[in-house]
Amino acid sequence: MSSEFFASVFARLKQLTGSNTDVQLARALGVSPQTLSSWKVRASVPYSICVELARKNACSLDWLLLGEGTLGNQAEGQTHWENEALECLRSLSLTDRQAALLYMKDKQRLQELERKLDRLDALPG
Repeated sequence: MSSEFFASVFARLKQLTGSNTDVQLARALGVSPQTLSSWKVRASVPYSICVELARKNACSLDWLLLGEGTLGNQAEGQTHWENEALECLRSLSLTDRQAALLYMKDKQRLQELERKLDRLDALPG
């Protein structure tokens, strides 16, 4: 693949991670600046990193790798408020993210119990 192709992939990686420099991008990807530099020289980026980043940021691989479509995954129903919620979660500490996840799971369990109670109430008897 051409170095021009990979330059645009790296530009989208920077956009997705909010990085302005290669050092910031390396940090966001969890690799050393030297590793990122070698990827640029070889005009390659590990596919697994792209998949992980796309999944983490709910973006389309078509957009990340090919520049096609949109940054977000709107086709799959991802709405603006979901993106905003994800941004808020990402800004929290690991402990706070885990607490938020526990709260959401508890809320789901309560909703399921309420649905079961409603079904029981609807039974003749």
